[in-house]
Amino acid sequence: MYSKKVMQYFRKPKNFGQIKDADGIGQVGNIVCGDVMKLYLKIKNKTITKATFETFGCVSAIASSSILTTMIKGKTLEEASKITKEEVVQALDGLPALKIHCSVLAVDALKAAIEDYQKTTHKT
Repeated sequence: MYSKKVMQYFRKPKNFGQIKDADGIGQVGNIVCGDVMKLYLKIKNKTITKATFETFGCVSAIASSSILTTMIKGKTLEEASKITKEEVVQALDGLPALKIHCSVLAVDALKAAIEDYQKTTHKT
């Protein structure tokens, strides 16, 4: 059902945990399945220097959150904001059709974290 890469990022998630002095925090959830994702960003010169996550959810939700943090580190806010759910799915070597919403949640958490950063720093 799951690719080896999905299971790898689920069993040994990368960048799990909080950033206490995060520059941007995004939290999203899905009422239907109960998944909740929280993404933390450290940003310097409009570039993501660190990204971590906390996710309560299924295998796909945790894997999507984890791989997203590796995909955005070192990217500018503009570059990161262009990441799509399809890119998250591709980076995981696929997700079951019923679990694609997890990649959407990950991208939505990223957008929320970037918006939070922009609101708190009054930068666009």
